Amino acid sequence: MLRRLLFAVILIAGCRPSDRPTVTRSDRIVSLLPSFTEILFAIGAGDRVVGRTTWCDYPPAALDVASVGDGIPPNIEAVAARKPDLVVLYNSGPNVTAAQQLERIGIRTVLLDLNRLEDLGPATRKLGQLTGLEQRAESLAAAMDSLTDRPLPPPTATLAYVVWDNPPIIIGAGSYLSQLAALAGARNVFDDITAPSAQVSLETIAARNPHWIAVLSDAEVPPGFAKRREWRAVPAVRAGQFLILPGSLFGRPGPRSAEAVRQLKALLAR
Repeated sequence: MLRRLLFAVILIAGCRPSDRPTVTRSDRIVSLLPSFTEILFAIGAGDRVVGRTTWCDYPPAALDVASVGDGIPPNIEAVAARKPDLVVLYNSGPNVTAAQQLERIGIRTVLLDLNRLEDLGPATRKLGQLTGLEQRAESLAAAMDSLTDRPLPPPTATLAYVVWDNPPIIIGAGSYLSQLAALAGARNVFDDITAPSAQVSLETIAARNPHWIAVLSDAEVPPGFAKRREWRAVPAVRAGQFLILPGSLFGRPGPRSAEAVRQLKALLAR
């Protein structure tokens, strides 16, 4: 569970759009981030994905693609065994090393940032260039760009995202999850923390007194820490004010981010 949460908490504008393949288009792609996998399928390149991580579970057709493991860090042998002409990785320290190893054995790699909603458009356009599906990618990128162009509604509730309980780790303003909250009409009580996540004390969470405790979970039940005595110092925990957000939707920025905002808004209106 911790690895799933950490994976969730932890992708360039292009040339003229065209759906015609280019000489550099990639036909065998290993995608090492669920968000990249979703984008590739959304732009029509799903049939070129020959390797995915264990966490790449959407769309359902992605499950038919061979898994190369967790992807944290990438298993170089498993990736190479898929004989890709392109490997797409999230731009992080361990992945930089992995990309260098793959390049040394003749496999082209691309590292992409995907930390906030603003990164979705550029990442999508880049994947469109690499697959020769620029027009489809541009259409999807424009739709995702529109999320960040929306005027923010006045916040009507406050929340704290708790992604780990011992020690407590929360989401700060540096994460796209904080952006989703703002778009849905809620304020992240830790929006003064610029990092994507941070360790805080239970006393700090209690003092900030959010209306809701938001947790990423595919189980539709309150988290285990809800029953622990020390956590009942937080008023929202005592009141059972939990937002259970499906990790497969909320745990990754991508083509379904607008749906995540819609669902969060509906939950806040209960």
